[in-house]
Amino acid sequence: MTENAYAAAGVSIEAGDRAVELMKEWVEKARRPEMVGGIGGFAGLFDASALKAYDRPLLVTSTDGVGTKVAIAQAMDKHDTIGFDLVGMVVDDIVVCGAEPLFMTDYIATGRVVPDRIAAIVKGIAEACVAAGCALLGGETAEHPGLLDPDEYDVAGATTGVVEADRVLGSGRVRAGDVVIAMEASGLHSNGYSLVRHVLLSQAGWALDRHVDELGRTLGEELLEPTRIYTKACLALAAETDTHALSHVTGGGLAANLARVMPTELTATIDRGTWTPQPIFDVVRRVGEVAQPDLEQTLNCGVGMVSLTAPDDADRAIDLLGGFGLRAWVAGTVSESADRGGEVVLEGQHPGW
Repeated sequence: MTENAYAAAGVSIEAGDRAVELMKEWVEKARRPEMVGGIGGFAGLFDASALKAYDRPLLVTSTDGVGTKVAIAQAMDKHDTIGFDLVGMVVDDIVVCGAEPLFMTDYIATGRVVPDRIAAIVKGIAEACVAAGCALLGGETAEHPGLLDPDEYDVAGATTGVVEADRVLGSGRVRAGDVVIAMEASGLHSNGYSLVRHVLLSQAGWALDRHVDELGRTLGEELLEPTRIYTKACLALAAETDTHALSHVTGGGLAANLARVMPTELTATIDRGTWTPQPIFDVVRRVGEVAQPDLEQTLNCGVGMVSLTAPDDADRAIDLLGGFGLRAWVAGTVSESADRGGEVVLEGQHPGW
């Protein structure tokens, strides 16, 4: 098949080449010294000799996508922030082990390659990699005419990191008396958008350009708020405080995700009265008449990451996180439990709810 015939089938090699040229600037910004070569090869190269400094390096990997939040980006024709959602979903899944993300690769599937749009997506991914301290080592853009509409796309990514074996965080380190330190979310992050779109766009019939007084901006601007990246702050927390475990609050909500790092003999009790979720959560709750248990099982409700930290280090940990621009607070405690071991219990009520 000739290139012209391929173009007639809906795939433009020329547009793909142009997209690569446009994204080079941004990929170059997301480099680490260990990167070997540049983009354009069949695979990315990363110099692993730095791992010789570890006694027993464990490689950690995670892969994820953004979900239906991409539908909001497409509807608003704004594509340079969705990369933060993609990177945040993977790098902060591995940092909960105490792992430093080393590099990331991405995959963009689209019905039609629009070079400026692809470059905008990669710009966001690269900027988020800089925020996380990892390299954007490579990626793939695939044109799928007939499978996706011309202006549709989806994104996925994977990251690899490293942690010293005796520094791995997790349930084995958690102790009775540990405090639960909550770290504020930037908003919805990248989970629960099927619920949010159903409630606000389909049921309530709100438009994305609708100004919502409680939010102080349009609905679309709120829904596109990028996912906060906690990586560097959490690595500092692990290095400088007696922190035993971390939990990234994604799909399933706060209780379900924190339970993943709880020992079977301990229970974490969290007081909802210690924070007020951002207005978007209350908007979804009220407008959609969503029961609080359903809301808490779907959305992060204002907390994007939590740590289980020794009580003597709680104030130090909160101050350290504040130095990274993160609002954090003690939201609960860990205790021994004979009948609710391994569980997370939410008590009280959010102020104003």
